[in-house]
Amino acid sequence: MNYLDRITFNPEQCGGRPCIRHYRLRVKDVLDLLAARVPEAEILEDYSFLEPEDIQACLQYAANEVNHPVLVTA
Repeated sequence: MNYLDRITFNPEQCGGRPCIRHYRLRVKDVLDLLAARVPEAEILEDYSFLEPEDIQACLQYAANEVNHPVLVTA
């Protein structure tokens, strides 16, 4: 699965922040829920339009965002 198939960017929606499949649910919102130890099953129940692959896509997106080159200056 390519996580970018599930993560969308639209300047007209949520200030252009990454959202899940054009819904008004930001990737950050899902990550905040996971960080608060809300079980995946509860997230899926509360947001019935979400699929387990959407949550996985959020995690993959976050992992990719923090994996950037570090520039070292002398």
